[in-house]
Amino acid sequence: MQHLSLIDELESAIRAGSADSRINTLRRVTDLFLHDADRLTDEQVKVFDDVLCLIAQRIEKTALVELGKRLAPVDTAPINVIKRLAKDDEIAVAAPVLTGSKRLTTNDLVEIATTRSQGHLLAISERNALDHKLTDVLLVRGDQSVVTSLAKNTGAHFSETGFNRLVERTEGDDTLGQIVASRRDLPRSLLPELLRRAADAVKAKILFLLPAERHKEIELIIGKIRNNLTKTTEHDYSDAEKRIDALVSAGKLNETALLSFVQCQQQHDFVVALARLSSIPTKIVDRLMKGHRNDAVLLPCKAAKCSWSTAEIILRDRLISDTAINETSKRYIIELARKDYERLTPETAQRTLRFMTLRETVK
Repeated sequence: MQHLSLIDELESAIRAGSADSRINTLRRVTDLFLHDADRLTDEQVKVFDDVLCLIAQRIEKTALVELGKRLAPVDTAPINVIKRLAKDDEIAVAAPVLTGSKRLTTNDLVEIATTRSQGHLLAISERNALDHKLTDVLLVRGDQSVVTSLAKNTGAHFSETGFNRLVERTEGDDTLGQIVASRRDLPRSLLPELLRRAADAVKAKILFLLPAERHKEIELIIGKIRNNLTKTTEHDYSDAEKRIDALVSAGKLNETALLSFVQCQQQHDFVVALARLSSIPTKIVDRLMKGHRNDAVLLPCKAAKCSWSTAEIILRDRLISDTAINETSKRYIIELARKDYERLTPETAQRTLRFMTLRETVK
């Protein structure tokens, strides 16, 4: 009877339209659940689930934040309420359960990591334990703060592909490089690549972090890297620029021509053509195409107002040579890129590229 009277009260509170009455009812239901959580049957938990979901539809965000904080540590928390909170657009609502609730499965978290904001990804990255299927997604979609959080998390497990991507993300990020080097589960085979990407100061810190018995090994690796390091220069695009400028003068430089350069593996002509179509310097496109971020390739494509089908072919061509990524991961990267490309506007892409060009000029 207590449950029935509570549901009656709930329905009355919702019909009355009073925010205070809904919040008070939410707290009473939550208190009742938490008091008996360890003794409730699955069917009884389902009753609470239905009740709390009903209230959550008409409750203020501040009350949902409180609800998430109270339910997150409870192993038997109503699953539908937990999922509702985890998918909330407000990160303050979602974060407590994303970080702390054991009711969310790896599949639940992968779905959220695929579709939600960087704030959601960051909250997930802080969980006590993370399956490699989930970290694979976070490493593809996450920004640098998410990746750094993952690298710090000793409960995060990485696949072989994930470790390769983690090392790739250390490029230009000295702090991340040091964190990754300190992970005990980092495959020994990846240490040379990590050191190759690290600045000299970071190499010294990595050397300090590792056991003394490995110092000789690391010093040999560093010496080999220095011996093999040659001064990198920009490709000579002068001939390609003449050909592309002739196409521009003839009014024949368009998306079809760009696509033909990709399909015919005319890399220099492709880079210059994309640079002209997106109105940015050739060296910027060259750098983006050679960089480790697949999503960065989308910027000049969108600035040039290319269709997704063309951008997809360009991205697939880039991924072919990346042996560290398996076919499943490649399909996943393509699908994420498609969603990002649909959201990206030409104006945003052009503005980002102009900033990159300005930053390069300042350097």
